Amino acid sequence: METPRPPLPPFTLESAIEKIRLAEDGWNSRDPARVALAYTPLSQWRNRAEFIEGRSAIIAFLTRKWQRELDYRLIKELWAFRDNRIAVRFAYEWHDDSGNWFRSYGNENWEFDDSGLMSRRLACINDRPISAAERKFHWTLGRRPDDHPGLGELGL
Repeated sequence: METPRPPLPPFTLESAIEKIRLAEDGWNSRDPARVALAYTPLSQWRNRAEFIEGRSAIIAFLTRKWQRELDYRLIKELWAFRDNRIAVRFAYEWHDDSGNWFRSYGNENWEFDDSGLMSRRLACINDRPISAAERKFHWTLGRRPDDHPGLGELGL
């Protein structure tokens, strides 16, 4: 039995928002092993055109991702929730090793087991090249500060 990862389903508005922020914080750590602990051992992902199953595959995927997507900063927001499912919208900014900046936009559908671990993550993502002057996410790498605007406040 896995250690529970509160908040647990069924989600309320407050617990869904908390779960999303915890996920955002984890991803902004850019620590693949830490992020993978939020998923069931056999978690199933669809990320763009890639299908991933299990924590070791998640760690490998995230390691490759953050080697390519440099200075990654992410914001997630609630779209909808019900019972053990949460839908989020997100945007993140990053640059490649040539200094080209991008803002990636997307939606994720999440399904959780009773212990609060994510058993399924379905992600649809689009990348948009941006100039450095168009960047909106300027906090120090790591957790987004509580007073930093969210997606809605930034017009995203």
